[in-house]
Amino acid sequence: MTARTSPQAGAVPAEHRDAVTRLRAEVAALHAQLTRYQLVIWTAGNVSGRVPGADLFVIKPSGVDYDELDADAMVVCDLDGNLVEGTRQPSSDTAAHAYVYRHMPEVGGVVHTHSTYATAWAARGEPVPCVLTMGADEFGGEIPIGPFALIGDDSIGRGIVETLRGSRSPAVLMQNHGPFTVGRDARAAVKAAVMVEDVARTVHIARQLGEPIPIAQQHVDALYDRYQNVYGQTQQQTGGVA
Repeated sequence: MTARTSPQAGAVPAEHRDAVTRLRAEVAALHAQLTRYQLVIWTAGNVSGRVPGADLFVIKPSGVDYDELDADAMVVCDLDGNLVEGTRQPSSDTAAHAYVYRHMPEVGGVVHTHSTYATAWAARGEPVPCVLTMGADEFGGEIPIGPFALIGDDSIGRGIVETLRGSRSPAVLMQNHGPFTVGRDARAAVKAAVMVEDVARTVHIARQLGEPIPIAQQHVDALYDRYQNVYGQTQQQTGGVA
């Protein structure tokens, strides 16, 4: 399925206008994190965010320089990948993002990068083993490999969903392609993209020195539970969501 212009282009419901406006600005700003952490080059990569309470998401336009990515440049699509609002063609990965949103309702953000070390593991078709506490914390085990899939329809999206449904990981390394990450919102998905590259790089370096030591499953489980449920500020401390 490829992104296309919908007959209802420009028809963002009035009740979602404020949410779309805020999300356009947020998604645009988050793209700066991809360049900040050197996860992309040129115009590659993309961030998207689901519009709360609507069957819509905001995503980067295709082939646009990162320096030009402001809120007005972002485009809005429905969950079939149709362009609903915007003056540019949506990202070439729009169909993949749309498939994830349709089939994983808990996901509020999707990110794709070509970060060097994570993509190198993808080129080998090899999952990143859980040999670091950071890997246990963020990914709950190994970072899995997804199947090879061509760009342009929802094949990549299907591979992402099929792989992540059997994993606690918010990241999948699509074979011969690169990492896709998901999160409760776009910011969480960007964080996972930063973390997957850091873990992939460190484990790669460790393997140059010898065989890394796996973490026992019971310790992986304990680390994951602590990081997901205890780490950080509590709701009482922050006055909001932890």
